[in-house]
Amino acid sequence: MSQRVLTGVTTTGTPHLGNYVGAIRPAVAASREAGVESFLFLADYHALIKCDDPARVARSRLEIAATWLACGLDPERVTFYRQSDIPEIPELNWLLTCVTSKGLMNRAHAYKAAADANQAQGEEEDAGVTLGLFCYPVLMAADILMFNAHRVPVGRDQVQHIEMARDIATRFNHLYGQGRELFVLPQAQIDEAVATLPGLDGRKMSKSYDNTLPLFHGGAKVLRETVSRIVTDSRLPGEPKDPEGSALVMIHDAVATADERAAFHADLRAGLGWGEAKARTTAVLEGHLAPMRERYEALLARPDELEDILLHGARKARAVATPFLHTLREAVGLGRLSGPNGSSRTTAPNQAASADKLASFKQYRQADGRFYFKLAAPDGAVLLQSQGFEGGRDAGQWVARIRSEGLVAAQAAPVALGPGVDWGRVQAALQALQAQDAQG
Repeated sequence: MSQRVLTGVTTTGTPHLGNYVGAIRPAVAASREAGVESFLFLADYHALIKCDDPARVARSRLEIAATWLACGLDPERVTFYRQSDIPEIPELNWLLTCVTSKGLMNRAHAYKAAADANQAQGEEEDAGVTLGLFCYPVLMAADILMFNAHRVPVGRDQVQHIEMARDIATRFNHLYGQGRELFVLPQAQIDEAVATLPGLDGRKMSKSYDNTLPLFHGGAKVLRETVSRIVTDSRLPGEPKDPEGSALVMIHDAVATADERAAFHADLRAGLGWGEAKARTTAVLEGHLAPMRERYEALLARPDELEDILLHGARKARAVATPFLHTLREAVGLGRLSGPNGSSRTTAPNQAASADKLASFKQYRQADGRFYFKLAAPDGAVLLQSQGFEGGRDAGQWVARIRSEGLVAAQAAPVALGPGVDWGRVQAALQALQAQDAQG
């Protein structure tokens, strides 16, 4: 069974070298692992909690999407999407809000920090605290639980939010699961091997400290100028230098090869001057980043291409989210009136829906000699359309499998959704056919 791994990136800034080393590069590498199903999204709803500048949020979405793709993310291998393109997420957010206690939210670190800061300044405890900030952990839980992620890579400061997501999922399962585990309980994944890169002043590289190195912004010129500002000690050229603990060395080593690292350390111990060391660090960084920067700039120049990639990812994400949300709606009593929680409960068990009110599969051969099938609604609308098959038997086997296994088989089949059709409508049609089949 594959493991689902989910990562979100808040769209409030431009990625820097620390983001690349600590988050982007390891996430791209993890997405290539066998048995891993990766979901990676631009957390633009979360951005609104932190930023009220629309231009900044819009620009950040563009830059972050281009950065991830330039750094090697394969949109065909992963599900890469914008949070705001998945309407099921805010709906799930509300379902989860209705089972989440205020006491749990009172303990959230971000809220407590804001409240403590207000009290220290003699202000009202909730001054400036929006409901977005207060309920942030519930929206994060919706992001995770919507796709039943097994693992969520986070820093230690985010572990509490994963624990809250588990608490909320457990509560929902208990209230509405009826013996089923509707939500998987996610696990926080903390990779101790992933480096925390120092900034220009030796502290953790962070926009908050204004000590970051650009990843792509400004090109080679800005990169060279920024590296020249990295703080080093006062040892002169010719004096031995200890590579351990040096911010410059850690930045160099983050992208250097093993041979480059060994030579750099040896030369520093032999008296290499800091000026030359910075020049070598710049050269190593530029050699690593320049090819990705070229791809990044090409993507920025073609926002329509980025839009298409993100919408493609949204369709993949919604193929999972839409039918799952239908299940959750039914679980809480918001399903169709003719569904398991509705008026059909009063219908006699042997009273099947008439055939003319059910969707139907149709198999046919086209002029190209290939065999096709489609699932058509009673009004003739195409719900599913298959690709062409060499033999009619192949098409028939898929029809039988989808009719028997339902939505899971349909999503695995070589089919496309009909115009304006979502997976929830397909699921409802297949469930009706299965009910008829069960009644003979």
